[in-house]
Amino acid sequence: MASRIRLEDRECPLSTTVEHVGEWWTLLILHDAFDGYTRFDQFQASLGISSSMLTTRLKTLVADGLLQRRPYQTNPVRHEYVLTELGHSLRPVIVALAAWGNSRLTPAERSMILIDMHSGAEVEPVVVDAKTGRRLDDSDTYVFTAGPAASDAMRHRYATRPNTPAES
Repeated sequence: MASRIRLEDRECPLSTTVEHVGEWWTLLILHDAFDGYTRFDQFQASLGISSSMLTTRLKTLVADGLLQRRPYQTNPVRHEYVLTELGHSLRPVIVALAAWGNSRLTPAERSMILIDMHSGAEVEPVVVDAKTGRRLDDSDTYVFTAGPAASDAMRHRYATRPNTPAES
C-alpha cells in the first residue's frame, strides 16, 4: 500500500501511527482480536468483510508486527492470527476510541460498554499521565512540543505555533 503520509509528516508519531492503524478495517480486526478472534473465518463472519480485503489487512497487520501468523492445522495447513506484544499495546488506544464514541451517546444508546470482568461494573476509561495520574484531555495544560530527535522543520513548527511553552 502506498504511503499517504506527506514527506514533511514522516517524523510525526501521530502520522506514522495512523499509517499503521488508521484504516477502518484495521481497527475493527484488532478489536475482534482483543475479543479472542484468531481465525480468518471468524474475522470474516464477524465483520462481513470480503476475503480479498481481509487477506490484505491481515498481511499488513502481520508485516507491521501487530499480529503473528502461525499454523494451527497441518493437513491442510491453516493459520491463525494472534496478537503480538506490540499488537496488545494498542488495546488502550482502541478502548479510548470506543469510550470516546460512547461518550457522545446516552447510556441507553450504547451497544457496547467496557466492564470490570470480575465485578461486572461499567468502567469509564480515561488517559492519564503515568507520573501524576492527571487526565490528559486538557489541551491548555498538555501540549506537544519538539522532541530530541526533531528535525529543524519540526522544531520550527512548535517554536512558531500559538501558546508555545517555554524551553527548559
